[in-house]
Amino acid sequence: MAKTTALVLRAPRAVLAGAVLLLVLAGLYGATAAQHLLSGGYSDPTSASARADEILDDTFGRGGMQVVVKLDGPPGMNMSTDPQAQQVGNSIVAELAAKKYVQQPILSVWGNPELAPALVSEDSSSALVIATLDGGEEDAPAYASEIEEQLTGDRDGISVRVGGQGLVFNQVNEQTTRDLAIAEGIAIPISFLVLIVVFGGLVAAALPVVIGIVAIVGTFALLRVIAELTDVSIFALNLTTALGLALAIDYTLLLVTRYREEVTRGSDRRAAIVTTMATAGRTVAFSAVTVALALVALAIFPMYFLRSFAYAGVGVVVVAAAAALILTPALLMVLGPRVDALDVRRPVRRLFGRAAPTPRPIEQTRWYRMVQFVLRHALPVALVVTAILLVLGAPFLGIRFGFPDDRVLPPSASAHVIAQEVRDDFAQDLSSTVTIVASGVGDPHSLSGYAGELSQVSGVDSVTTPTGTFVDGQAVGPGSTGNQRGDVSIVSVASSAEPMREDGRDQLDALRAVESPDGVEVLFTGLAATNADTVDSIYAHLPWVLGSIAVATFVLLFLFTGSVVLPLKALVLNILSLSATFGAMVWFFQDGHAAGLGTTATGYLVATMPVLMFCIAFGLSMDYEVFLLGRIREEWLASQRTRADSDHAVAVGLARTGRVVTAAALLMSIVFAGIAASEVSFMRMFGVGLTLAVLMDATIIRMLLVPAFMRLAGRANWWAPGPLRQLHDRIGLSEGPGPDAPVARRPSTQEHSAEHSEEEQITPRIG
Repeated sequence: MAKTTALVLRAPRAVLAGAVLLLVLAGLYGATAAQHLLSGGYSDPTSASARADEILDDTFGRGGMQVVVKLDGPPGMNMSTDPQAQQVGNSIVAELAAKKYVQQPILSVWGNPELAPALVSEDSSSALVIATLDGGEEDAPAYASEIEEQLTGDRDGISVRVGGQGLVFNQVNEQTTRDLAIAEGIAIPISFLVLIVVFGGLVAAALPVVIGIVAIVGTFALLRVIAELTDVSIFALNLTTALGLALAIDYTLLLVTRYREEVTRGSDRRAAIVTTMATAGRTVAFSAVTVALALVALAIFPMYFLRSFAYAGVGVVVVAAAAALILTPALLMVLGPRVDALDVRRPVRRLFGRAAPTPRPIEQTRWYRMVQFVLRHALPVALVVTAILLVLGAPFLGIRFGFPDDRVLPPSASAHVIAQEVRDDFAQDLSSTVTIVASGVGDPHSLSGYAGELSQVSGVDSVTTPTGTFVDGQAVGPGSTGNQRGDVSIVSVASSAEPMREDGRDQLDALRAVESPDGVEVLFTGLAATNADTVDSIYAHLPWVLGSIAVATFVLLFLFTGSVVLPLKALVLNILSLSATFGAMVWFFQDGHAAGLGTTATGYLVATMPVLMFCIAFGLSMDYEVFLLGRIREEWLASQRTRADSDHAVAVGLARTGRVVTAAALLMSIVFAGIAASEVSFMRMFGVGLTLAVLMDATIIRMLLVPAFMRLAGRANWWAPGPLRQLHDRIGLSEGPGPDAPVARRPSTQEHSAEHSEEEQITPRIG
């Protein structure tokens, strides 16, 4: 850090000029990043349902994204028998069939009368034309939008509208782009105003915004590079914007606050910058590594939706930290005293006739007195706050996961409106169909017994094979001859069970329990199967993700503090805080209390979002943990390391970082609140959840539970076994005391022996 700072201070203007050039190039390249990103990636590409979809596409040219064309006739018209309706419907089928990206077959009641319960509404006033689109998640949404533009309107008195999965993805994509612009429009101006209040001047307040813009633009360019190599979700842009601005504010706020503190102590500005980067700068670097490791764990998941946040998260952390550690000292050096120019507090004080406040000893500040109160009442504070957090987290025990559908869109979105009408007005919903891909079928008639057993499962309306249709175990009609290619057959299970609810999962389990014919491999797909496979995949990978985060966090905090107690404390308190946050998410967005905060409650949470929120919130909480522990440890190392010194170090560390952490949390919550304005329900949950997590962590956890638990642990906070102490002596990384901090007195032999008689040596010695 010292060498890097020396290089920057040697030619700060050249550093800034180079940064401007890189920013322009990155901006030009990354401006079109959104056009290269995708709106899917929720399912596991290695799952059985994904393999079934691949066989359907390769063998039958089916299995693409669904597009639904809904025809609504005037009152009294029977859409299945009226000649005019048939003419309009057949013309739409012909137009769809003429498009190269539309897969066959195209389903309509006029060509598939046996599917009337699913294609004609119960009052016969509406009919559906259903097709699937080639092109996957990359191209199918655009194709669906093209079909909507061409077909929507009135034809001979019949209203034609378009919906379906393909259009849902397209509208989610478009809505996310609009929401991103709104979030930026909310977060950046409000954050700047708050920064003016926090820093007291326009120039100083502009520093975090500059660093944030650099982080966002640089990561946009990085995401476009990654998108050329692999699939990346468009939702990664939301994380890039929010996290880039939030971390830039965090890091710059910490650096500028320490810089001002060193200048106030009497250091010249160059020396103040050097000391700042050797102390707070080292904390920023360490914090960035901690946050990045929490986010990189998302790459363990096979879904590219989650993997994209690993790419974006690590990228924005690296760029934000590099920008803060390189550009901040350069800006401080070039600006000099002008960093405090345009101080808005001076005219306000003159207006009210108040003098500038004089610096007070840290022991006389409100932060110090508040921490002392917590330390004096450590046990009751710990018990009461823990009990409150457990109560808030109780709804988390009832969490349920599911796959996102049209209901993630606002109720006014056309794809949501049409899907809801289908759910309400049609006897069957084709989205509930379970498709079974059977490989190794020599004779299609050998599937008859298997299909008969499937048709007897509760909630199954019918089962169709290439040779017959079965209801309640009996053959009732012909099959679908187009469902056989070589030794691969398609078995379609028409179901009345809601695929995203418990009855859909129970039915799927019952269908999978039916034994297939000898030598035949069956793979299940459809919404129910994809949902189940996605949830199962998340549960299967979750222990590895959580374990890697816990181990990485423990090791890093040990290297930072030399203690094994403090990392364990951090893990426990963070999990306690996040449990309360997730309890609120279940209460609002799953159970629909407070009207789901303006979203459509479905009885489950989108499976990928809680995992994503956990990794981000955990990383950010570690961000504040490192800020706090860095300053506490600095005071501890500069003391005589008695029990009283431990309490004093906690109080001073919290008093010196309390304003920084609180201001950073407030600013970060503003950034995430911008995402909470999203019209896509799971992004709103993402914004609300992270806003609550950040505020709760910076207040209840950092200001109450941390000092209470550190008071109860006393000198044991700094304990580590002998071998680990020796390891930390060799490779430990910690923020050293500033030049004006008191030098720790080396204990005498008698004191050293007495200390060992009380307990093992608590922490590595200085010098």
